Amino acid sequence: MPIIEKENKRVNPARTLVVGFLVIIAVGTVLLCLPISSRSRSFTSLFDCLFTATSATCVTGLTVADTYSHWSLFGQIVIALLVQVGGLGFVTLITFFNVAAGKKLGYRTLKNVAGELSENSFVGGRRILISIIKYSLIFELCGALIMMTVFVPRYGVYGVWMSVFMSITAFCNAGFDLMGTDAPNTSLITVNDDPIVLITIALLIIIGGLGFIVWENFQNLRSTKKLTLHTRAVLVMSGALIAAGTAFYLLTEWNNPATLGEMNFGEKLLNAFFTSVTTRTAGFASIPMESMSEFSQLGTSLLMFVGVAPASMGGGIKVTTLLVMIMTVVSYIKNKSDVEIFRHKIDKLVVYRTLVMSVLSMFAVLICFSALYFSIPEGASESGVGAVQCLFDAISAFSTAGLSAGAAAVTGYAGKGLLIVTMFIGRVGPVSLILSLIMNSTNRKNIVLPDGNIIIG
Repeated sequence: MPIIEKENKRVNPARTLVVGFLVIIAVGTVLLCLPISSRSRSFTSLFDCLFTATSATCVTGLTVADTYSHWSLFGQIVIALLVQVGGLGFVTLITFFNVAAGKKLGYRTLKNVAGELSENSFVGGRRILISIIKYSLIFELCGALIMMTVFVPRYGVYGVWMSVFMSITAFCNAGFDLMGTDAPNTSLITVNDDPIVLITIALLIIIGGLGFIVWENFQNLRSTKKLTLHTRAVLVMSGALIAAGTAFYLLTEWNNPATLGEMNFGEKLLNAFFTSVTTRTAGFASIPMESMSEFSQLGTSLLMFVGVAPASMGGGIKVTTLLVMIMTVVSYIKNKSDVEIFRHKIDKLVVYRTLVMSVLSMFAVLICFSALYFSIPEGASESGVGAVQCLFDAISAFSTAGLSAGAAAVTGYAGKGLLIVTMFIGRVGPVSLILSLIMNSTNRKNIVLPDGNIIIG
C-alpha cells in the first residue's frame, strides 16, 4: 500500500492573529447587543455594538455612547474582558491556559505567539507567557487598590468596580472609563486635580506601553547584567517623547482657559505630563481635546502616530520605528553605509520594514481622514470640526489612542465604518494584515536579478 504523506502547511502567524481578533470582535458584538448589556435593558444597535466591541478589542477607547451611562454592569464587564483579551493578545491567553492545563507548547503555537509579540526568535515561550499574565495581573491589581483610596470614599461600593475597570483599561492602554458617574463623556476631566488618580493611571499606561519584551529583559537583569538594544531604545525614546510632550503642552496650552489656563502651576505640570503620556495610545483625557488649539491638536496627532513600544498594549508605528527612521537620516547625513543605533549596526531588513510600516500606516490614516472629512455633514465646521479635527480622529483610530477632537461624533455611518476598519488595522498592524491576505509565495532565492540605478533627490 502506498504511503501518502500529509502535506505540512506553513504556519501563518499574521493570519491567525487577524482571524482571532475578528472572532473576538464578533463575539463581543453579539454580547453587547443583548438587552442585559444596556442600562435600559433594550437592544443596542448592531453598528454601535460593533463599533464598541472593535474599540475595546483593539484597545482604542473611541466610543459612540458613554460607557457608564449606556452600558449596564454586565456590558461594562464585557467591555473590560474585551480590553483585557485585546491588550494581552488572544494567542497569548489561549497559550497561557494550555500551559496551565499542562499541555505541551508545540512549534506551531510558539510561532503564533512569537508572531503576535513581534519577536522573531521566541525563546523560553512557556516561561514568558506565564510572566506576561502574572505581571499584568499584578500591575492591574496594584493600580486598582491605589485608585480605590480615591473612588471608594467618593462613590461607595461601586468605586471598587470603577477602580478595577479603569486599572484594566489604563494598563491595556484602552482609554475606557466610568467617570460618567459625574458627567457623561468627560473622561478624567472631573478628577484632573487629583494626583493619585492621574499619576496611577499614567504609570499603568507607561508600564503597559513598554512591552512584554522589555518586561522580560528587566526580569532577567540579574542574570544578564545588561539591557538589550531593544530595551534601551524603548526606554530612551519613551522618556524623550514624554518629556518633549510635557514641555509642548505647557508651552502651547499655558494660557488656554479651556485647558490649562485656569490651573495653578502644579496642576498645569501634572496635566501636561498626563496628556503627554495618554496621547501616545491610552485615550484618557484630563483636559478637553476639542478645546485645544489646532497647533496643539497637530502636535498631539504626531505623538499618537508614533505610539508606544512593539509587543505592548498600545498602537502607533512604535517608538523603535521612529528611532530607526531618525538614525537612518543621521547615518545618511554622516555618509555611513549602515544605520547605527547605540554603537550597533541595524540589519537592512529592519530598515526596510520600518519604511514599509511607515508608508502603509500613512496610507491607512490618509484613507480614514478622507472618509471622515467628506462625510462630515454641512454645518459641522461651524462647531469647530474641520480638516485638523478629522486628521486628529483618523490618527487616533489608527494608533488606538481613543482620543477625539469631535469629528467622530458628527461623522456619518461611512466615517464611523472607516474608523472601525482603521482601529482594526492599527491593532493588528498594516504589515500583519497584508501578510495575512497573501498566499504563501514561491521561493525565489535562486533567482538572480540585474542591478539597476534610479536617480533620486
